[in-house]
Amino acid sequence: MEKNGMKFKWKVAFLITIAAPVLGLFWTQSQPVLENFGTEEQLVYADIAWLLTASCLVLLMTPGLSLFYGGMVGKKNLISTMLQSFISLGVVTMLWVVVGFSLAFGDPIGIEIDGKTYGIIGNPFQYLFFDQVSTLPHKALGSTLPFILFALFQMKFAVITPAIITGSFAERVRFIGYLFFIGIFCVFVYAPLCHMVWHPQGLIGSYFGVLDFAGGTVVHISAGLASLAGALFLGKRKKPNHEPSNITYVILGTGMLWFGWFGFNAGSSLAANGTAALAFATTTICSATAMMTWVLFDRIQGRKISALQACIGAVVGLVVITPAAGFITVPQSFFFGAIGAIVSNMAMHAKFLKKIDDTLDVFACHGIGGIMGMILTAIFAGKEGSSLMNGGWSVFGSHMLVLVGVIVFSFSMSYAIFFVLNKFVTLRVREEYEEIGLDLSQHGESLS
Repeated sequence: MEKNGMKFKWKVAFLITIAAPVLGLFWTQSQPVLENFGTEEQLVYADIAWLLTASCLVLLMTPGLSLFYGGMVGKKNLISTMLQSFISLGVVTMLWVVVGFSLAFGDPIGIEIDGKTYGIIGNPFQYLFFDQVSTLPHKALGSTLPFILFALFQMKFAVITPAIITGSFAERVRFIGYLFFIGIFCVFVYAPLCHMVWHPQGLIGSYFGVLDFAGGTVVHISAGLASLAGALFLGKRKKPNHEPSNITYVILGTGMLWFGWFGFNAGSSLAANGTAALAFATTTICSATAMMTWVLFDRIQGRKISALQACIGAVVGLVVITPAAGFITVPQSFFFGAIGAIVSNMAMHAKFLKKIDDTLDVFACHGIGGIMGMILTAIFAGKEGSSLMNGGWSVFGSHMLVLVGVIVFSFSMSYAIFFVLNKFVTLRVREEYEEIGLDLSQHGESLS
């Protein structure tokens, strides 16, 4: 019965996947609504060249994440862990083109305040199969870029977000359940947050005035809280202690993440300009500072300086600077890296979090790092009247209110997805499969 049930679930997954190519074969693209678009003369070729490059850099981050996570788990789960990150390139790319971009950047569906609509989610039908996603520049979304390039750049952010979550339930999740989770998470958690923060009429960005330069809220807080929900729902592994399989993979993955993060942050300026250069500088300085702070803080706590911890510290620095990269000064980025590393390090070693089997400490790094980044952005952002340091008391209060709301939304919605999905597809592997490892039990592959 179990085998028949599993076969049926894989058939459903196959039919959902094959539906897009079949529909795409007969889909007729409509002409773009010209009033929404500029002309070819308004395209800035330097901006186009930079965003094409930045998109490639952000794509590289997902394979980098697979190496980063894969090297941390035990040898019998290395391939499985790496594939969980890598497969997101397939699942989310297809979903984004079909409906994800519409949900994230379609015309706002939300609430009306003082006669203006503030979006909670985008119109799901507006950009189906990238309909209306023209090579002309969109007046409101990337006014110097082909609209299709803007859509593809944003797609790379959507790809890596669910991949980040995988580190929390590594070594115990069934692959079929994970595949379904990716799609549902992107629709019900990522897309609404993306729309509310980054759409010009989004509720969080437009009404509350919350700043998120490159995804501290949209990517890292959402992924961090979903990671916590996943670790709690799936429970502890039978043998939670393991030796990392390959530290050199972790170092290589960190280098790829750091390199790709320049596209992640500097690319979020959406132009080849001074803001991009500033974000480039603050990104690398914050990460360098966080790495050094992390390993030296470990040492004064009596722990040895390790390559693994140096890599974790560097990634935490990248997470912390993400929401503020284009809004703060270079000297301030030192502080972001130092305080972010100390708080995340303390969270990683906190006894109450140790009781939760978050396999690769995703919540402590991405969740806490993203939260710290949002708080620090609300304090230090240099935009006039937009932070505590330049008199924006009400905006600071809005940031804190939204922070609580995003935490509650991301955790509760993610936990609900795990709970409901588990009714249809058992998410945790059998005990004997966990014992032999997911590489063999889920994929029939091994390192030997």
